[in-house]
Amino acid sequence: MTDIQRMRVAAPDGIELDTAVHRPAPGGGGRPQGTVVLAHGIGADLDEGGGFTRLAARLAAAGLTAVRFSFRGHGASGGTPRGVTIAGEMLDLEAVTAYAEREFPGPSAVVAASFGAVATGLSMPWLGPRLARLVLWNPVLDLRRTFLAPELPWGLANFGPQRFEELAATGELALGGRFPLGRVLFAEMARSHPLQGYAAASPPALVVHGDRDRYVSHAIARQAAAALPAWEFHSMPGADHGFHTPGTEREAVEVTTRWLAAGLAADGGRA
Repeated sequence: MTDIQRMRVAAPDGIELDTAVHRPAPGGGGRPQGTVVLAHGIGADLDEGGGFTRLAARLAAAGLTAVRFSFRGHGASGGTPRGVTIAGEMLDLEAVTAYAEREFPGPSAVVAASFGAVATGLSMPWLGPRLARLVLWNPVLDLRRTFLAPELPWGLANFGPQRFEELAATGELALGGRFPLGRVLFAEMARSHPLQGYAAASPPALVVHGDRDRYVSHAIARQAAAALPAWEFHSMPGADHGFHTPGTEREAVEVTTRWLAAGLAADGGRA
């Protein structure tokens, strides 16, 4: 049975982040084989629609420590949705990965889902050399084509010209009608390029992406994986964004767990 501890981790600017640590069960065959930090997408929380909760349980069962957290303005963490920024999420990721490194020495990895891949990619110049492995679930790699000049149905519905007029007039744009995003986040998007961060410094990576994703481009992720050294691409036929059906979530969790467990065990002391 997995040992789960709930706590608060403080970001460098004092924002407290709701955090859950899943430790392997005692007596499960020796010391933990590594640590995995899970970074969720925008508008979600440390559960990532339940997918991260179940992934963390599987990682712990495989002998890995899993650390889930909610970015600022999400879930039970401090801050507000309108105050969400890419820079703030980078501070949050820095805080949680530093906590994991301090508390659980050994090889480490990050699993980043959707918008969580933005802060992760921009953090790669300093974070990449500290990681043994990286997994990206349906990652946002091009902010312009996802948000600012969207090409897919979800982006067109949420970020069309009329919605940006609303942002200009009110200072916020409500994602899905319930999660208000502020002007600063969109200003950051115009000058942020997460794929460049991954190209600058990335450990071996696995990209897991549904080929029916209506939110984030499967083609962009596939092209990135083909271009970057030591990146692998796992396409999931018929899967939409987020892997929220039982079959697609099960596949994403199992593929991720097998790849990380094998990789972290093989990479030993790199972290």
